[in-house]
Amino acid sequence: MTSTTHTARTVPGPKGVPFLGSMFDLRRSTLDTFTRARREHGDVVRFVAGPPGLRSVFHAVFSPEGSQQVLASEAANFRKDHPFYEEVRQSFGNGLLTSQDADYLRQRRIVQPLFTKRRVDGYAAAVASEAQAVADRWRTPPDGTVDLVGEMNRLALRTVSRILFGTDVEAAVATVHRCFPVINKYVVRRGFSPRNLPRRWPTPANRKAAAATAELNAVCDGIAAGRRAAGAPGDGADLLSLLTRAGTEEDGGLDATEIREQVLVFLLAGHETTATSLAFTLHLLARHPGEQARVREEIDAVLAGRDPEAADLDRLPKLTMALKEAMRLYPAAPVVSRRGVAATEIGGYRIPDGADVIVSPWVTHRHPDLWEDPERFDPLRFTPEREAARHRYAWFPFGGGPRACIGQHFSMLESVLAAAVLLRSYELTAVDRDVPLTAGITLQAAGPARVRLRAVG
Repeated sequence: MTSTTHTARTVPGPKGVPFLGSMFDLRRSTLDTFTRARREHGDVVRFVAGPPGLRSVFHAVFSPEGSQQVLASEAANFRKDHPFYEEVRQSFGNGLLTSQDADYLRQRRIVQPLFTKRRVDGYAAAVASEAQAVADRWRTPPDGTVDLVGEMNRLALRTVSRILFGTDVEAAVATVHRCFPVINKYVVRRGFSPRNLPRRWPTPANRKAAAATAELNAVCDGIAAGRRAAGAPGDGADLLSLLTRAGTEEDGGLDATEIREQVLVFLLAGHETTATSLAFTLHLLARHPGEQARVREEIDAVLAGRDPEAADLDRLPKLTMALKEAMRLYPAAPVVSRRGVAATEIGGYRIPDGADVIVSPWVTHRHPDLWEDPERFDPLRFTPEREAARHRYAWFPFGGGPRACIGQHFSMLESVLAAAVLLRSYELTAVDRDVPLTAGITLQAAGPARVRLRAVG
């Protein structure tokens, strides 16, 4: 329940520069600006950015208690009416990521059975197969090194495309690889700009983004139409076939547009996030050879030369802890945006009705009150005992509350199994120590994360 009291304080925040506030700091590095703001102003911070008349004002919440309030306990008061989500909706459709109210509840009921543990575990063989193809290709790198950023992006994209489309992988992979970066950049720029020109105006940016969106839609629609014409939806096990058959008498099924919108959301959320988690897990292990050796010893003992399977997710705790620690340091969704419906109080501060509010796994995952020496890579933070002792929202890379990521089990399964295949085959040594970052729709590396390979086994 939302609440406001006469004791609630005015929210503090950085002054920035005259007339423009924090605009330049946020453009230069959003994540560094948020981290500094928490250190200087506390767990609830008010930002002002832009000149008068074109000004953006929003509140940032960095404590686990406040994050829980926004995402879970008062979730009904914090909606996806934020301009950023509207831009995502315009480009990718009204799928699970952006839909609300009755639309969201209906979609969730229809799609949820496709992401049960039993259903997702059935994709383990496809994950292992795609990862092994990467391991085989790494046998002959030109100079003995590979860039984990590009490699894991390609692996995650091929894996999610195979699971979505079955055998129709190549056309989808090429199109997504070409179109997603264009749309991603366009959405982020518009989503955080106080004023935008209408999308229908024929500006170069609008035309380029519209062409990329049309190409992406055409590929998804073409594959779906071909599947329906061939009759495959009657027995196909890929997600596209399952979406075609999904639904109940009460909810109905998904029409062609709704199927495409769900597919686009799965492509977006299912490859960029997992690629980030995989790339940084492997890169951090490459930078910490002792941790890498312990993880590889576990992989060798559990797998004993065989391909990993779904049950191995519980048999590889050291690798899982390394993955969770990488996701703490590099959460794929570093910032989550909402818009308040009614005035409320968070951490003793009054948040007015209609306020744009963000929570930030990036900042909370580095909160010194929650994490000792927070920049240090330490997988032992995620032993069962230490996890149980922490606040539920001290670590929330998959969000939380009623809008928590529906694909989190799939992401963990894919990341652990793919990493196991690669680490049983190679010892990795970091070439690049520091990897520049950018916060788009998801967290992305802005430069290479190269490692040197040495075949093992």
